[in-house]
Amino acid sequence: MKPQAKGVVAARAVPVANLRYFWALFVGLALALALAMQASARAAPESFADLADKVSPSVVNITTSTVVAAPADGNPIVPEGSPFEDFFKDFGAPGPNGPRRSNALGSGFVISEDGYIVTNNHVIEGADEIEVEFFSGDRLDAKLVGTDPKTDIALLKVESDTPLPFVNFGDSNLMRVGDWVMAMGNPLGQGFSVSAGIVSARNRELSGTYDDFIQTDAAINRGNSGGPLFNMDGEVIGVNTAILSPNGGSIGIGFSMASNVVSRVVDQLRQFGETRRGWLGVRIQDVTPDVAEAMGLAAAKGALVSDVPDGPAKDAGILPGDLITSFDGAEVSDTRELVRRVAEADVGRAVRVVVLREGKSETLLVTLGRREAAEAEDTGDSATPPAAPVEKELLGLTLSEMTDDLASGLGLPAGSTGLVVTGIDETSEAYGKGLRSGDVITEAGQQAVATVGDLEARISEAKDAGRKSLLLLIRRGGDPRFVALSVE
Repeated sequence: MKPQAKGVVAARAVPVANLRYFWALFVGLALALALAMQASARAAPESFADLADKVSPSVVNITTSTVVAAPADGNPIVPEGSPFEDFFKDFGAPGPNGPRRSNALGSGFVISEDGYIVTNNHVIEGADEIEVEFFSGDRLDAKLVGTDPKTDIALLKVESDTPLPFVNFGDSNLMRVGDWVMAMGNPLGQGFSVSAGIVSARNRELSGTYDDFIQTDAAINRGNSGGPLFNMDGEVIGVNTAILSPNGGSIGIGFSMASNVVSRVVDQLRQFGETRRGWLGVRIQDVTPDVAEAMGLAAAKGALVSDVPDGPAKDAGILPGDLITSFDGAEVSDTRELVRRVAEADVGRAVRVVVLREGKSETLLVTLGRREAAEAEDTGDSATPPAAPVEKELLGLTLSEMTDDLASGLGLPAGSTGLVVTGIDETSEAYGKGLRSGDVITEAGQQAVATVGDLEARISEAKDAGRKSLLLLIRRGGDPRFVALSVE
């Protein structure tokens, strides 16, 4: 045997069976650790008790009182002495002897030690008196600072001799579907009740222009309105506002207005007593796939400008037919996104707006106005259109060239131009896309049309260009919108 070199230690041979054993043990331990970590990530919190203890002092019950007038005709709802008289008294309705006081219940939460409280507008709307009950049992009268019916948010203020416990808003944009949340409030008048669940969906839209609801399966019932929805750090990431229910009770579909919307509204109410939203001054519509095809767009996104009344956009040079693709440095995907981002921008601020016009991008600088002031001035005009003589049938529409009599009947100024829809085939594509008698076609293929010949020329041009549809600008009662109709 060859002698071993000095200083070299011979390695001990390890049996193959032992190597397999250690490898199997290592793999087993690694798998067990991975499963344990995965289970820990999915597991529910051990308890919500610490979180509930932490935030309870900042959550309040709200009781409102309103005088309900007697019936206008002076007749009682029920005859005096009726067995139902006590029922109406118990529920606060006007009784046989005149007006009575009606009470309503809701929830809210304190956002500052000096007594500002957030709730829903519908909780306190029309109230003569507002009383706030704290978790400690203390009661204070509250005064209304301001409301925003568009987001159903109200801000109250109470005066306290001592600093009040309060909670902070969290970033609702950080919440993910599946994250744990906890709701607290005054369901059905029971007071200071806690329920827990997860975020079921994000960015829900119900009926409001600025809706951004978090959907949750945490139990929300009547009386929870205005109460907070907490993340696991005790931050408010939503204001419980509505439920979807066939019977008035919770079925696990509740909606909380996202805190990133609420916090901005609250800041404005606190500072001004009212909201001050940015205003671009355009009428817009979403780009549908057929509209995108008619415009030669690669994708159906952006906000299509259908009208530009007097205002910031008009002053900056935005035109009907422009496609807004970017606002203040960020891409615009649809009209809802644009409306919300404009509203969140500061009044009087100059922002860059990128539009696509005749296939080319242009950047315009727009100084935003104030939406509330614009809405106060906007009276709107509508009129019932008179019948008009038949001139031509195209695209399933019976069209007549504009006359002064037709313009007058439609509430339009003398000298208006366009093609008036005087009849429509109810089986046609045009009818299915919402066109009706009395509509006025003012543009086709993003060019003005004043005669039937103009429209026929635009149809021929679209066919020659290989387009399947033609983009029409339709006006109804002064409100414009684009519709793409097939020319095949």
